[in-house]
Amino acid sequence: MLNRTIQFRSLEQWKYFLEEPKRKPSLAAKQVRFIDLFSSVGGLSIGLGEAISESGLTPKSLLVADVDVLATQVYKANWPGCQPFEGSVRELVDSHIIGQGGGAKFAYPPVIVEEQLARNVGKVDIVIAGPPCQGNSSLNNISRGDDPRNELYLQVPAIAIALGARQVIIENVPGVILEKSNVVGTAARLLENAGFQVETGVLSADKFGWPQTRKRFFLVADRDSKPIPFSELQEQMARTPESLGWILETSTKMSKSDDLMDKSSVLSPENRRRAEYLIQHDLYDLPLDQRPDCHKNGTTYTASYGRMRINSPAPTLTTGFFSPGRGRFIHPTEPRTLTAREGSMVQGFPSYYQFNPTGRTTRVNLGKWIGDAVPPILGYVAAKSLGY
Repeated sequence: MLNRTIQFRSLEQWKYFLEEPKRKPSLAAKQVRFIDLFSSVGGLSIGLGEAISESGLTPKSLLVADVDVLATQVYKANWPGCQPFEGSVRELVDSHIIGQGGGAKFAYPPVIVEEQLARNVGKVDIVIAGPPCQGNSSLNNISRGDDPRNELYLQVPAIAIALGARQVIIENVPGVILEKSNVVGTAARLLENAGFQVETGVLSADKFGWPQTRKRFFLVADRDSKPIPFSELQEQMARTPESLGWILETSTKMSKSDDLMDKSSVLSPENRRRAEYLIQHDLYDLPLDQRPDCHKNGTTYTASYGRMRINSPAPTLTTGFFSPGRGRFIHPTEPRTLTAREGSMVQGFPSYYQFNPTGRTTRVNLGKWIGDAVPPILGYVAAKSLGY
């Protein structure tokens, strides 16, 4: 039985969010202050900010940290007043962990050592983070589950505890739960030892009505109350997913003939021919005899060179969504791949989002930032678990 009624915006309201101009924050509303670690360009922050605003409060991003300097500049352009930290998150905190999983503990209380962040001790309400996921990705066949980058996950509870934050949101790929040193179990125990209550689980965007089959693993933690279980959120918020066409209709309306955002990648003659073949023959999977020679005797990557379905949710976008050979990324009705604007809106970025504030953004940057992003709707759902 459900314990409470959760307010959740409709898909029509989400569509309006994609199209609307950026709202000015209310100066009268109480601020909820947060920092975003491993932020990239801020997909998780968008979702959190929408949930906070919906609660009648004002989201305030205090600091953003990522080794991708250009990504932090994009983030700052969209969150004015935020201070960027352009370095490794390891440089922010002094901590040492003993043990793993249920036996984990800090050898001594974590301490913020970076001067800029140290000034915010006691002022941060929420720490959110998307630690590097490549070490746990199903696309990583080399070091999956045993990658040094996976340990960065444990910097998040250390920083949250050192700052005195009340709440934590950490997102990653679903495979993080299989990581060999049990970073999820270790992080949960460290937070529980500090008085947090923890909820973990996989959230899937299409289960909440979003037109993309993207899943992410979330850990949320709260010092003051028990997070709402994800199963309860799923039961109340369940929606039939919208189609890719729902997004493409919106993105077409918001197109500005911007070469970077609104022009698709230039396909090679062979890939152009393959895309045209699919549309002309009304196919979604490219026949073997139309594939590169290395595929013609059979392939397990049947989605590559595939065409997207306009009446179904989009498949999970990856950093390779500009290339037809890297997944099912051919447009459903045109012989091309998605544009950056179309891809960003499939992920859930609103049309006003600035991806090129410095004039130095490249298509390679966009592929990485958009393909790696967590859809804002999932950050929104995670924030609902924390009561917003």
